[in-house]
Amino acid sequence: MAESELVSLPGAPDPCLVQWRPSTRARNVSLRICPRAGAVVVTLPPKAGRRAGMKLLRDNGAWVGQKLAALAPQTPFIAGGSVPLGGRDHAIIHDPAARGGAFLREDSIVVTGDPAFLARRVADFLRAEAKRRIAALAAPHAAALAVTPRAIRLKDPRSRWGSCAPDGTLAFSWRLVMAPSWVLDYVVAHEVAHLREMNHSARFWAHVARLSPHREAAVAWLRIHGPGLLRVG
Repeated sequence: MAESELVSLPGAPDPCLVQWRPSTRARNVSLRICPRAGAVVVTLPPKAGRRAGMKLLRDNGAWVGQKLAALAPQTPFIAGGSVPLGGRDHAIIHDPAARGGAFLREDSIVVTGDPAFLARRVADFLRAEAKRRIAALAAPHAAALAVTPRAIRLKDPRSRWGSCAPDGTLAFSWRLVMAPSWVLDYVVAHEVAHLREMNHSARFWAHVARLSPHREAAVAWLRIHGPGLLRVG
């Protein structure tokens, strides 16, 4: 597990959260911004220590500060807050007397029971809704290509929105349920198409175009708004 600490860097107005991540596979010291954690991750290969990592941080302090400052605000799951679902904001309403865990009521997500469990119940609701919507989209796409996913899994990756394993298992970020429906449809179509072509050949893209007309718009939406989804919850 990565160690974390606050580090003051030249060019960065505020101390930055730094995660030190040793890696046996890395060849060079590197850094990247983790939107979900609001941190800069420094990867250290076996023969490099923190001194090398600190040098890279100091040399790029202004860049790190700018990237962290540009992140969308963290949006926790709290009563009175809101969360996007299908591209539209939904108010989070706490109704302790109601029953059912968490459920949709028009443009709201109603959460029942003890307020201590509210955040977890919202997250569980979103995961379940993601699984339901993804399965509903995958079924007709798979039928159109005469393929069958072995299973559909939900994950919470830092960068990839979907993947297709060699055994036919499809995996998706549960956070896609917060994106507009046409963005989710494109990602599902993309991974289902991999069940026919485990590559990005012309044949693969022809399958994707057959299933979803939203490729360019969806890719652009995820490039602009995707990092913000990682800041929710």
